[in-house]
Formats: sequence, C-alpha cells, structure tokens
Amino acid sequence: MAGPRVAVVGSGAWGTTLAVLVARVEPVTLLCHSAESAARIVETGRNEARLPGVDLPKAVVATADPEAIHGATDLVIFAAPSAHLRETADGLASRISPGADLLSVVKGLERDTLRRMSQVIAEAAGVPVARVAALSGPNLAAEVARNLPASAVVAAADLSLAERVAARLSRRRFRLYVNEDILGVELCGALKNVVAIAAGAADALGFGDNGKAGLLTRGLAEMTRLGIAAGANPLTFAGLAGMGDLIATAGSPLSRNHRLGEELAKGRSWAELEADLPGTAEGAYTVQAALAMADRLGVEMPIAREVSRALFEGKSVQRCLVDLLARESKDELADYTSWMARVGSR
Repeated sequence: MAGPRVAVVGSGAWGTTLAVLVARVEPVTLLCHSAESAARIVETGRNEARLPGVDLPKAVVATADPEAIHGATDLVIFAAPSAHLRETADGLASRISPGADLLSVVKGLERDTLRRMSQVIAEAAGVPVARVAALSGPNLAAEVARNLPASAVVAAADLSLAERVAARLSRRRFRLYVNEDILGVELCGALKNVVAIAAGAADALGFGDNGKAGLLTRGLAEMTRLGIAAGANPLTFAGLAGMGDLIATAGSPLSRNHRLGEELAKGRSWAELEADLPGTAEGAYTVQAALAMADRLGVEMPIAREVSRALFEGKSVQRCLVDLLARESKDELADYTSWMARVGSR
C-alpha cells in the first residue's frame, strides 16, 4: 500500500492538530524533531506534551526519519517554529517531492533577514517562492483538534495553488477561504502575536474591556500601516488573518502569546519564561524583526516598540502600558490620506 501523500513537518501543537485534521480523511506523515517524540506518539497514540488529551487517529504516522518526506508527493506542510524553520527546510530540501505543493503554517518574521516564512522555506528548500502557500487565521490548536468550528485563509500569489491546498484541507468544521495577498496574510499572522503579548499584559493588570478594546484597535492600526507600507492589501488586515486572528490570540487563555504577556505583567523576565512556556510564543521572536521592518519603511509602531522594551530591555510592563496611555492624542484618521495614497499609487 502506498504511504501518505501528505506530510506535516513539526509536531508542536499546531502541527499535530493539522495532522489530526488530515488523518480524518487520509493517512498523513507527522515528522517529529526527535526520535523520542515520535516513539512516544507511536506508543501512546497521543502527543501529550504539546496537545494533551487528544487521541490521534491511527492514520497519523509519526516518525523522526526525514526520508519519510519523499512519499509526500501532494502536499508538505511546514509547522516548525519560526526560529528553526530555515534549518528545518534546508535539511529536507533534497527529500521534497518535485511535484508537491508546500504550505507554511508558521507565523513569524526571520529576525536577521526580515523574510516571511514562505520566503524562508523557498530559499532554504531551493524552490520557487510561488510554489509555497501560507495558511493563517484564528486557529487555536486545542479547539481545532477538538473539532470545534474554525475558519482560516490560504494565501498564494498563484490562486490555483491556494485553491488546491484549501480543497485538500477544508472540512465541514474547518472552513477555508483563499486570498492572493500572501504578503498581507503572513504579516497579519506575524504581527498579531506581538499585539497579543500586550493584550495579555493588559488583562493581567486589570485594564478592563474598554482599555483592551482600545489597545487591540490601535494594534490593528499599526499592523495595517506596516502592511500598506510593505505593499499588502489593507483589506486583508480586516479579514480572518488580521482581525480574526487578533481577536482569538489576544483574548484566549489558550494563546501562548497572551500568556506570555500575563507572565511578564507578574514581573517575570523573558529569559526566565522562554524555557518555561509550553510551546512557542512566536511574538517574542517576531517583534524585533517587525520593528526593523517598520524602521526601514518609515512606519510608527508604538505598541510593538513597548513590547520589545518589556521583553529585551527590562522595562516593566506597567511602565510600558502607562507610557502608551501617555502618548499625545491625535486625529484618529490624521494619516488616512497619505496611507491611501500609498495604496492608490500601486
């Protein structure tokens, strides 16, 4: 019997969840980082370390052998942490089937190069960037794994690629849309994690719903400004990858980025938290790249800058939020004309 034609690279919470999603319809290879992780999954039928309480379908074939990727002739899904994605894709480059579609579900920006995750995969794997799609949206892994209703968007410059991936992964309770604006979709997925850290801190400090609503609205505004400056469609930021994912990530106790903000507000440092948090809080690995991109494009991102100061400069979260509140008030739409001019000039 032929092996799985779909593979998921990375057995974190989201990678394991997507393997579960695929396995409800067809066999899937789940490529784990270590032989120990793969052996535990095979032995117990669960990935208790990353997705506790979820039984994995028998159609999930867990392995640490990269040669297993050879058989994934239809679709390879990359779900490794952003900090390790280039190394992971590089190690698999010679094993990826030449006819397979590639999909990034990683949300972040590479710190040194400012590359988006689809670009990192393409460069490291030695494939055209047009061959890589991206999936993003309000997708808390534990809820999707429990088959609760969710939606996401698959983006690719080649809309037929996005449509193929969406058709392969869409389920009755996992509704997928498509979008040609892969730039905007990936920026949304990266930037909302930064705002979610600030939201977690605001919740821990008892800022209330009004204060949090203001923070999220202004966070979405700075996300959108950076997107427009980079060449993205501003409407993408009002969609599932932008507003939708921000609502879920900034408001749920299941969100690792939200939890990071809560813990920072308790006075704990990022150096202490990095090893303690279950899973990866991608916002901490993205914020400096986001600010470097903003500086390059001449975009103001005050919330992201305060998050960076809290993480890497030892500034207290309380002081960060107080300083945000102390910023000079201005016309909410003062820059509307100039930003729309950027859009109209394309």
